[in-house]
Amino acid sequence: MVHGKVLVTGAAGYIGRHVVKEFLNRGYEVVANDFSFKGVDDRAEFSHVSIWSGDKNIYDQFGRPDILVHLAWRDGFIHNSSAHMLDLSKHVEFLQNMIDGGLPMLTVMGSMHEIGYWEGIIDENTPCNPLSMYGVAKNALRQAMMLYTKNKDVKLHWLRGFYIYGDDLYGSSIFAKIAQAVDDGKKEFPFTMGKNKYDFIHIVDLAKQITGASIQQKYNGIINVCSGTRISLAEQVTKYINQHHYDIKLKYGAFPDRPYDSPEVWGDNRIIMQIMREYIDEKIS
Repeated sequence: MVHGKVLVTGAAGYIGRHVVKEFLNRGYEVVANDFSFKGVDDRAEFSHVSIWSGDKNIYDQFGRPDILVHLAWRDGFIHNSSAHMLDLSKHVEFLQNMIDGGLPMLTVMGSMHEIGYWEGIIDENTPCNPLSMYGVAKNALRQAMMLYTKNKDVKLHWLRGFYIYGDDLYGSSIFAKIAQAVDDGKKEFPFTMGKNKYDFIHIVDLAKQITGASIQQKYNGIINVCSGTRISLAEQVTKYINQHHYDIKLKYGAFPDRPYDSPEVWGDNRIIMQIMREYIDEKIS
């Protein structure tokens, strides 16, 4: 049974491919939008409509979806790329035009890098002081969308992501780099000391959380999508290497930690866990 139409931008990205598949598995009609569609579930409708066109009627061009999940973002793993600020106004214009066209439900992927340096748990009220161009742009987009939707008839879900692993040959994370290094025949991988503790979530679990948060209307605004636990980078990477039986060693101390990375930070996942309990119940019923 089809539950409605969902537009996913950035559908061929590391997160997008899994989100498209999760919506399709739940019976939604999915319009996938990106520059190419390699690896995207072919049950989706592929759309080449440019989200940067500035067209006022772009909501109609996309077939008037019930939900927009906006994942499109250039250089997400290059935190000080100039693309973040260059693209910011285009993101704002696109989302405003979708809302003005009549979009009822909007999900936008945010990042814990909006917060900047922080030690401890992050919740929806944690103050933001981003320390990278990526964090600055994401934070500005969040502020713009919260202001713009304040008196609009649209539900806004700002999903704040943390650290992701899984399906690593398609990503650009440290896990993807380790997998590539193994594929290249390298026996040693340059690493930090790995003491920092982060909130890691598997890409499949993240896709389920994004889907669950996007289809509900009870919880709006900032929602952390995360595991709610923390583990040291060294422990997570070592576990990853052992699980895949890779013959590669970590060269500790080859790189310094980034100045905006906290020694210990994780997400408050109480809201998303409540959503997922209701999401699972709804799925079973």
